[in-house]
Amino acid sequence: MASSFLSVSLLFIGLHTAGGFMYSRVGRCVFNSTDLKDIEFIDSYYYNKLEFIRFSSNVGKYVGFTEIGVKNADRLNKDTSQLAGEKAQKETYCQHNIENWYQNALTKSAQPSVRLRSVAPSGGKHSSMLVCSVYDFYPQNIIVRWTRDGEPETAGVTSTDELADGDWYYQTHSHLEYTPRSGEKISCVVEHISLSKPLVTDWDPSMPESERNKIAIGASGLILGLTLSLAGFIYYKRKARGRILVPSN
Repeated sequence: MASSFLSVSLLFIGLHTAGGFMYSRVGRCVFNSTDLKDIEFIDSYYYNKLEFIRFSSNVGKYVGFTEIGVKNADRLNKDTSQLAGEKAQKETYCQHNIENWYQNALTKSAQPSVRLRSVAPSGGKHSSMLVCSVYDFYPQNIIVRWTRDGEPETAGVTSTDELADGDWYYQTHSHLEYTPRSGEKISCVVEHISLSKPLVTDWDPSMPESERNKIAIGASGLILGLTLSLAGFIYYKRKARGRILVPSN
């Protein structure tokens, strides 16, 4: 699985309320492993949301982005103790905390859940379409593939990217357009770091999902109707036994 850069920031804000001017400083660690060579410490200074000066451990000095920023960068780069303190943050702040982040969060994983269903095809040359929806997995990288009678199936397959749910979890959806064959076995296969072996979900073509839902709803209605009828019959019999018959003249 390809690694991606992560960034963790530390924010310091100063506010001068009289004129409404805001000064802020953001220190952040950008990394893709716990190795020191894969870590960059960046210390940025902002005035009214505009970054005017920055220190980067990859560059090894301050860089100014505005006139006042360039002047400050020239002054600070001559201060060897100031530069040494900034350079040390890569190891003392970033690497130390990155070790903790990897142990407590970044190496954790969540197993996906799979839903396989039939939908109406998009109007192509195939008469059927299956959708394999994979939910609630972490980290992001995942493999979703199809097999047909045990052999890889790639024709008619389209898939979405991994979509962030906004709560650290992801979802993805893979579509298979196909023409059914008698007695075949179609499966959605999911591979993820949280799984010790691929998660295989087989499609049951015996009855379309829409028909199964109709039968389930119909059966529920029938049971409810019979229950209400039985309750009415019992009520009627009890009332009948309690009546007093009066002979007519």
